[in-house]
Amino acid sequence: MIVVIGGGPAGRLGAMHLAQTGAEVRLIERRKIGGQCLHERCMTVCALNDTARLVEYARTQKDLGILDSVPTVSYPAIRKRVCEVQEKLSSVLDAETRRAGVEVIYGAVGRLEGNRVFIDDEEVRADAVLAATGSRAAIPEIPGTNLSGVYTYQTLPEMPDLPRRMVIVGGGVVAAEFAHIFHAFGSEVEIVTRHGLLRDLDPKMRSAALRDLSGVGVREETGLASIEGAGRVRSVLLSGGEELAADAVLLATGLVPRSESLQGLRKGPDGAVIVDRQMRTSLPNVYAAGDVIGPPYLTPAARREGVVAAENILGHPTIMDYMGIPHAMSLRYDYASATAGPEGGFTLSAPAPAGPGSFWDVTGGFAGLAQVRVDPETGRLIGAAAAVPGASNLLSYIGYLMKQGVTVDEFDDIVEVHPSTDGVYWLARYAADVLRQRKK
Repeated sequence: MIVVIGGGPAGRLGAMHLAQTGAEVRLIERRKIGGQCLHERCMTVCALNDTARLVEYARTQKDLGILDSVPTVSYPAIRKRVCEVQEKLSSVLDAETRRAGVEVIYGAVGRLEGNRVFIDDEEVRADAVLAATGSRAAIPEIPGTNLSGVYTYQTLPEMPDLPRRMVIVGGGVVAAEFAHIFHAFGSEVEIVTRHGLLRDLDPKMRSAALRDLSGVGVREETGLASIEGAGRVRSVLLSGGEELAADAVLLATGLVPRSESLQGLRKGPDGAVIVDRQMRTSLPNVYAAGDVIGPPYLTPAARREGVVAAENILGHPTIMDYMGIPHAMSLRYDYASATAGPEGGFTLSAPAPAGPGSFWDVTGGFAGLAQVRVDPETGRLIGAAAAVPGASNLLSYIGYLMKQGVTVDEFDDIVEVHPSTDGVYWLARYAADVLRQRKK
């Protein structure tokens, strides 16, 4: 018997991979299968952002005289319908998981005490364990985080209606995505971040993202002293003494591995379970994958980690490789990037061609961005990014090609779909021309 603790992307994919080989697998999920990705993070952002983009596109076309009105948003209706769709998707995932041969147990807590495995209070035999217990929202240690009207991505479904004024605390992807959504819905939004907003993005990609966030107030290099209110949030007090009025506060301040139920194995200071590149923990026959092992906190990484763990449980030595795994963010456009090589090389950037989802934006002078990074010695494509509708799909394949060692001159034979917003292919062809001219 192999016990998998957690039914999110890492645990579910790992469990299915094991069961499809004939292994006896029991998956323990305390809530619903699909994990935070389906129920609280990725899919929630997809749902809300679809509506936000519709409103923004309508606003653009109204300004051009094409449409005569802009739709208003019923937030309670959105939340209700989002939950209904999530329930349907969860039932599909449940059926798919069971068809693979996995036994699924809901409403129970799987835990470890060293090499002993428990389901609730019952000890069970396990030949191997895959721990994929996920993460939770990190809450800053400041006064007022327990006030009504203060939310995290996990508790946001409890917000009854759109706030007039929202303060979002944090400077990463989650903060940017929700700022874009609620600003499009009509809320006044302020981002407060201790560092720079989206500071890890390439400068040109960041500049493009800030265009999507125009109208959102951004206070960088600014600390949060407290959240004020008598029972319910009234304002936030910044470290410099300034007070911002707020009807709602969203804490987008990072994630913490959820590892409290896993005892007797090595962990980092933040509780992240320490694993090697085969996803092995410090305990024999105990593996871990997904958010519980810490960053990068990406669904595609978690899925692959779960499969790598399963392969090693089955006795097939497999190494986890993060090269080429794409990162993505959803604002008015998709923002996606992948890296598969060393730092350095030369970078080329260019506007993306207008196409589906961006044609009318040409009137505003911007229809997206494409970028490639190339090793000048080998011609290998070692980095790519795009800020266009559909960038997430594009970078999945580009990331794979980079991992396989694709060179920019190989793009000469690619004939891409038209019309599309993809500028990466022709930019790679241009990079090949640049290299050929240098060699001459």
